[in-house]
Amino acid sequence: MPDATPLSSAERRAYLIGRRSFERGDDETALARFRELLDTRQGFADVHYMVGVLLERKNEAAAAARSFSQALRINPDYAEARLALASLYERSGDFQRSREITEHAGVRQAARAGPLDPTTRGKLANLQAALGDAYREAGELREAIEAYRRALDRCPDFHDIRQRLGTALREAGLPHQALAEFRRIQRRHPDYLEAAVQAGLTLYTLGRADDAVGEWQRVLDHTPECAEARMYLRLVRPARSDG
Repeated sequence: MPDATPLSSAERRAYLIGRRSFERGDDETALARFRELLDTRQGFADVHYMVGVLLERKNEAAAAARSFSQALRINPDYAEARLALASLYERSGDFQRSREITEHAGVRQAARAGPLDPTTRGKLANLQAALGDAYREAGELREAIEAYRRALDRCPDFHDIRQRLGTALREAGLPHQALAEFRRIQRRHPDYLEAAVQAGLTLYTLGRADDAVGEWQRVLDHTPECAEARMYLRLVRPARSDG
């Protein structure tokens, strides 16, 4: 819990200089001032988060993960810290832990929500998804992902929302999590071909071009008129033959 006593003048100065330096991109000054503050004040989630960002920029991934985790211990609903930590684990290859980190937020949200009738749940899920769309259009991918997950907490079988979640995850640099969402749709709704198209695109971003081509070809075998799958195949095949 944050310390409720007022900041001293030195602590306030360290925080303000640290924050201004962080926003200007003066990483060394920001890190020094935040560490000075943390010597006496450990309870500020935003400071731990910014320290994590600074450490990540210095390629100190393990230390950055500890800072993001501390931010989440102080404020479990800190969406930026949660996604930053998940992204760190994803890039390190710890995909299971990355997924657990992001899904934990949904579990907390579901636990807080009381029982609702199916119609009300559906309406709220669609409203939450619309908010996610707005965030995504504005480039606020972390907020979009949180909104889509909250929508799916209410209605896990709304596969169109899950697809939007997968797309946002891929755009946020979490392709393995994105692929897991598309695969989940494919298992439950095998005829929902858009999920297969997006799975192919995600496989391609992961460097798995042959798997991507196979995914799109299966879509065309099922629905030859699928223009999106045909377009991706047209774009990818020349690049592969040139290599």
